[in-house]
Amino acid sequence: MALSVTEQLTQLDAARQLVLADSGLYPQIVQGILPIVGANARLELRRWGADFLAETFASPLLVSQEKERLSIVILQTLSELLENTSEDNNVVKSVIQAAASIYALVFRYIISNPHDSATWDRMTAVKSNVFRRWDTASGGIRVCCIKFVQRVVQVQTPGVIADPRRPEQNEVSLALVPLDHPLIPRSRLEPEALGLLDRLLNVFHEETSDAILVNATLNCLGTLIRTRQNAASKVINTILNFNPLKQANSPVTPKIKVQIKSMEKTTRTVLMNVLRRNQEGPFAGRIRQYIERLITASSDIFDEKSRKRTLPNEPTDGLDNAKRMRLGAELPQRSGPPPLPPGPISHAQLFTLTEDKALTLFDVAQLPIDLIVRITVPVLHRIEQPAVDAGVYAVRSRYLALKNIQAAQSRAPSQPLGEDEEDYEPDFEPTEDQMLNETSNLPPEDPPQLPPDLALGPFKLPQPPPLTPAETEQIGKGTISRVFSMMSVLEEPSAAKRQKPGLNRLAGSNYDRDAWMTVITRLATRASAGLDGDTPDDEEDEPNGTIARQIPTPSLSDGIRETLWKYIIEDFRARIPIAISWLNEEWFNDRIQSQNQDGQNVGKRPPPQHYEKWMLKILDSILPFLDAKDKVLIRFLSEIPVLDKRVLDRVKGLARDPERVTLAVNALYYLTLVRPPVREMCIDALEDLWRNSNLRLPYFPDDDAKAPTAKILKKLRPEVLAEEMPDTQPPPSTEGIKSPPPGDGLPSASVKGEGMQASANAVAAAG
Repeated sequence: MALSVTEQLTQLDAARQLVLADSGLYPQIVQGILPIVGANARLELRRWGADFLAETFASPLLVSQEKERLSIVILQTLSELLENTSEDNNVVKSVIQAAASIYALVFRYIISNPHDSATWDRMTAVKSNVFRRWDTASGGIRVCCIKFVQRVVQVQTPGVIADPRRPEQNEVSLALVPLDHPLIPRSRLEPEALGLLDRLLNVFHEETSDAILVNATLNCLGTLIRTRQNAASKVINTILNFNPLKQANSPVTPKIKVQIKSMEKTTRTVLMNVLRRNQEGPFAGRIRQYIERLITASSDIFDEKSRKRTLPNEPTDGLDNAKRMRLGAELPQRSGPPPLPPGPISHAQLFTLTEDKALTLFDVAQLPIDLIVRITVPVLHRIEQPAVDAGVYAVRSRYLALKNIQAAQSRAPSQPLGEDEEDYEPDFEPTEDQMLNETSNLPPEDPPQLPPDLALGPFKLPQPPPLTPAETEQIGKGTISRVFSMMSVLEEPSAAKRQKPGLNRLAGSNYDRDAWMTVITRLATRASAGLDGDTPDDEEDEPNGTIARQIPTPSLSDGIRETLWKYIIEDFRARIPIAISWLNEEWFNDRIQSQNQDGQNVGKRPPPQHYEKWMLKILDSILPFLDAKDKVLIRFLSEIPVLDKRVLDRVKGLARDPERVTLAVNALYYLTLVRPPVREMCIDALEDLWRNSNLRLPYFPDDDAKAPTAKILKKLRPEVLAEEMPDTQPPPSTEGIKSPPPGDGLPSASVKGEGMQASANAVAAAG
């Protein structure tokens, strides 16, 4: 059963929604709709198909390779739609827009396929059809033709080749065409493009300009000026010789007025964009002069205020100034600023120069500061300089008079308080008659009393209320979270900008991610150093003689350490340098605090040691995620300041996994080479692995660790291998393989070395 047009349009709209959601479906949908929206389809379907094709090839979601392939597919359909002389205008407009989008794609295809003459013939037929419609079609179709001509001129003129090695990345232009191309010879296409450009610019030389065509042409010429330097001078000269206001000489109707304003604005916008891109070019001076003349002429023509009749020179009532003086009709003289009111004077009254009560009652503080600035600055520009000087002089006179009164009052002897002054009420305000009587009784040399509101003095903000511990902790956590959220925004320092290590380097001097991590690690280690230790006051004696220590509350530094640990574990392979830097800071801080504790405050408990806690926590967090080829462990163990038996026990624990035996053995062997203080400890760990490797467990096959450890022990401790006798093989021990509890280790030889500060930066797996 055939579907109706409405049902077909509904299905086509559903297909359009699919490709808008997933651009990868464009090839299937485009090839599927071509038989439905062809030249023999219903008008509604042809309109939908033409609009869809124009939208498809203008969409940035579809990649250029797919556009080039699909442009060859739809070319025949576009040609058939244009060949219909009675085709609908909407269909023709959309088809021409689609043709303008695919012209450069077909041109690139023909460059690579010089023997496909059928495709180029179809493109030439479409181009010829558009050229024939250019001068005779309706306004909307002519606008689309102008856009098509602009694309043809842009493609058929030489452009700039950005990278000759990658022609597919360069702009499509005549510069990509070989000199011996059989279908698109350069000697024929370039003159055709220049002729089309002259025909395109002919719209500016017509006696009566069509505003729609002029605006469409101007909008297209901006692209040519930017991309084709060889044609830019010709286009700019033509625009500078064009007068969009020439129709203003005839009677200006509202329609003509709108058209003139539209052409003037478009012309000015195009030239301003050209000037903005090249302010020192050869046309910069002419463009500035042209824009100024255009603005002035437009203002003279369309500004209604400038065309109003000016005031007459003679007085309208037949009286000049001399007669007014004789007849008593004098002009009112401008009065000065009003005098200050009696009583206390505020700052607002001091600077008020108007007698308008409505203005004095308006509260300016209700307006936003940006609005006040936008209002005040233009008003100040419009005030004449004499008026500004008079206002400043009036305020200065008031202020100096009040200042002299204050100085005179400070030199006068203070009078004892009388009975009347003791009964003084602040809310009492004397009347004007009372004030005049009191001032008339005073001697003339005594100055009036200074209003107390103008006694200027230093102003100090009150101290903020102290923060509670809970508020301090909350604010600190907020600050920490904001700093770590900024880490994801900062860029990783490049190799060129990365500072070379050395004794003279400065930590945190580049304001990049490494600098902020240095600040964070030192905030965690040094900011509260010496402030978070337990004191004897924090301890209480129990009745049985034991000491009960109060549970310490988490400090801000511990919060930073916890957040820093989580940040490192999120991507420990990339952030292991941050962990090493942090642990070096922790070890350094622990050593400094221990040195400061020696000989001071004997009654105090030793300061807490943070290095071992967080070093083991980081190690326990990354060990489960290491694979056999990871070199992160070797780098971490070789660069942290101190190693102890608990670290080596955890490394030995990796040997439980048959796939990570080599990783554990290589890490221990590398430490014997680069860290002499822990050499004996590492050899003891290797010996322990060798002695306990013959366990017969289902998850630990026999001799997984025995062969690699035997190879190393043969070099470092050969006497261990000589002790093993075939007949007197000791029973296997299982203690070295069990996971040690915190604080305990696997049984091994005596520990003879201590940890040392990191000395090896290059990490390489031991061979």
